[in-house]
Amino acid sequence: MNVVVVESPAKAKTINKYLGSGYKVLASFGHVRDLPAKDGSVLPDQDFEMSWEVDGASQKRMKDIADAVKGSDGLFLATDPDREGEAISWHVLDLLKKKRVIGDKPVKRVVFNAITKKAVLDAMANPRDIDVPLVDAYLARRALDYLVGFNLSPVLWRKLPGARSAGRVQSVALRLVCDRESEIERFVSEEYWNLSALLRTPRGDEFEARLVSADGKRLQNRSIKNGEDANRLKTLLDGASYVVDTVEAKPVKRNPGPPFTTSTLQQAASSNLGFNASRTMQVAQKLYEGVDIGGETVGLITYMRTDGVQMAPEAIEGARHAIADQFGNRYLPEKPRFYSTKAKNAQEAHEAVRPTDFNRSPDKVRRYLDADQARLYELIWKRGIASQMASAEIERTTVEILADNNGQRAGLRAVGSVIRFDGFLGAYMDQREDGEKGDDDEDDGRLPEINAREKLDKSKVNASQHFTEPPPRYSEASLIKKMEELGIGRPSTYAATLKTLSDREYVTVDKRKLVPEAKGRLVTAFLESFFTKYVEYDFTADLEEKLDKISAGELDWKQVLREFWQDFFAQIEDTKELRVTNVLDALNEALAPLVFPKREDGSDPRICQVCGTGQLSLKLGKYGAFVGCSNYPECNYTRQLSSEGGAEAEANGLNEPKALGADPHTGEQLTLRSGRFGPYIQRGEGKDAKRSSLPKGWKPEEIDHEKALALISLPRDVGKHPESGKMISTGLGRYGPFVLHDGTYANLESIEDVFTIGLNRAVTVLAEKQSKGPGGRTRGTPAALKELGDHPDGGSITVRDGRYGPYVNWGKVNATLPKGMDPQGVTLEQALALIVEKGGKAPAGKATPKKAAAKAGTGAKKAVPKAKAKAPAKKAAPKAKKTGT
Repeated sequence: MNVVVVESPAKAKTINKYLGSGYKVLASFGHVRDLPAKDGSVLPDQDFEMSWEVDGASQKRMKDIADAVKGSDGLFLATDPDREGEAISWHVLDLLKKKRVIGDKPVKRVVFNAITKKAVLDAMANPRDIDVPLVDAYLARRALDYLVGFNLSPVLWRKLPGARSAGRVQSVALRLVCDRESEIERFVSEEYWNLSALLRTPRGDEFEARLVSADGKRLQNRSIKNGEDANRLKTLLDGASYVVDTVEAKPVKRNPGPPFTTSTLQQAASSNLGFNASRTMQVAQKLYEGVDIGGETVGLITYMRTDGVQMAPEAIEGARHAIADQFGNRYLPEKPRFYSTKAKNAQEAHEAVRPTDFNRSPDKVRRYLDADQARLYELIWKRGIASQMASAEIERTTVEILADNNGQRAGLRAVGSVIRFDGFLGAYMDQREDGEKGDDDEDDGRLPEINAREKLDKSKVNASQHFTEPPPRYSEASLIKKMEELGIGRPSTYAATLKTLSDREYVTVDKRKLVPEAKGRLVTAFLESFFTKYVEYDFTADLEEKLDKISAGELDWKQVLREFWQDFFAQIEDTKELRVTNVLDALNEALAPLVFPKREDGSDPRICQVCGTGQLSLKLGKYGAFVGCSNYPECNYTRQLSSEGGAEAEANGLNEPKALGADPHTGEQLTLRSGRFGPYIQRGEGKDAKRSSLPKGWKPEEIDHEKALALISLPRDVGKHPESGKMISTGLGRYGPFVLHDGTYANLESIEDVFTIGLNRAVTVLAEKQSKGPGGRTRGTPAALKELGDHPDGGSITVRDGRYGPYVNWGKVNATLPKGMDPQGVTLEQALALIVEKGGKAPAGKATPKKAAAKAGTGAKKAVPKAKAKAPAKKAAPKAKKTGT
């Protein structure tokens, strides 16, 4: 029996059916080990020695694989056909060697681009060894990402509070988004006019022609800058006679595009299906790994992480047969089409993303797929088959028209296209990404019959005013396209990079567009100011090119790391002398449109409007950046920093308190203000004034005296509880709206409930909370989940559920249960050990801290004193903290 290792259980199940009883196929569930998220996992001063860690779940899976290999005849490593797949095979083999289960057993690497019986059996018949240069490229990439993340991120934490992390590719992608936002902010709209005439042929057919020349000059795009020039030209056209000068009909061929790569698939799925990058890859993964088609499990598409645009010869032949069968011989070109990639620094030469069998048309497989799978498969099938179809034949007609008004002449043009043969368009038509179409694109609609030298009648002249628009924000699809053009990132990293930006709250998605958050723009501005080289597009692309040369065996991976680390470490060291004032000065300039939005009255946006003399500037606080006045504490004006918050605060007049009326009970003035944490209501003046932030969903412009008074009056008394006689009240807390009685809190569904809930409903909500048992947040001691017995020194020991999770309680000692320990399964002995560790008295003759901790489980191991570790050698790297990247 031979053992075959793949990544996923779905893939394992499919391949096991193909190989039969002589093979045992096991899944590694992706990577079996990784660099620990802590300082010292890569040691530059020890020639970039890397320390790998196997997590608990992977240890169990590796044990299963090792046990199977022990009794096997050989090992086949059949992970994905890319750099990551090669790395997984290398990790698995290295761990098996350390477990000493390989011995003299043959070990082979097999790769296949599609999970079909033929592809798998062909691969098994043609094994190879692990590709060492490909593994080296993986190690270099992993080390680079670690060194950037675990050395640059701590600099951000120290110099830019609120920042989460930085990454080698992540930060450059973020810069693209932020640079586009800066372009939009700096953009100055310009006026321009378009003129056109609605004309009628002698046969009564109407068509529209655009003005393209006047006064003997050709008009360029946006040449007509103002209404005065537009009206003058409109007058000329209104009084002119029209005659057709020339009619030119020109045949044009339009060729199909290549089948999908990873990036073009993500772009097309975004434009056509509305999928984000992650969703596209999730669905494609299922199509690749295999679907049950009438009792046969088969992969429907080839591997979906690729830069390649070429299809295998047998796939091209299959596509040509399907074209002839489903579309007819007219749609089949004389020769097959071959494509070459245009992407900068394209990765390994894999096949494009295509169907594994073009005879499986979307209609034939739709009933076996869910809705998203069916839609994505149809997109891939159509694009793949279109790539081998005949060109579309289009007749493009251009009509030049002369307008004459008593010697004043102008030229107009009408353009139309007619599809004489649809060719590949019968299968697939590209859709432009949102925002790509310019406002000057000519209309290619169909024209009526028009003949040269015939006169035309004028029906109407249109003069339309326009204003230039800023470039559109990136969508996920257009950002991936830009990254690919620049050579940044690779097919396996696009979706993960975008997800990281979202998870770090550096960008948000609004109507499918990527909007940089304030913290994302701060990070980018900081890196551009003090780590310029490492967020440059060319530098990142050049580094990617070096990694590809390592893959090809042309560069030594450790030499690339040495060159990178020497300069990078020096840059890190330079920041130690960097003062916060230097950082703030640089950020104030780099982010001026965000920090100091223009004011409608034209006054200096850097002058505080509250005191009139202070200078506004970025301030760094525990929770991130905000805008404050230089006259603090005399002037306590602050404003939240956000992509829209600055402009909104100015527009809403919240630089100065907005009076809403007096509190009838105290006589103090209620005001609406903006602070570093957003808008809030304040009653009275001074540091003792009562304040209340606006709840989520309440907009500053909608706040009136009634709402302000209701908010500032919280907590609100509802009435006395009929059983206890104690007051029930409602309010807003850290976790949202609540009802409170005798130290017990219960959540309310909406903010409106805080102001409207009656006594009966409040009692019911509290009763429902009590009926659910412990686990809710209460101000008193939570009820016991389990009684364990008495402590040897007296007093009961219980297990309770608190705000931060379950814990053991004995008197005033509370000891949190280790992660993963079942509260209902805790024994008295384990509880005693945890109490001892927490500082409780050890019961005589019972458990010593060392013994008790050992029995309690992993969470109590800290009680065991450890021998002092030998001091590590002096490291070249600055000490880094965990970033989570």
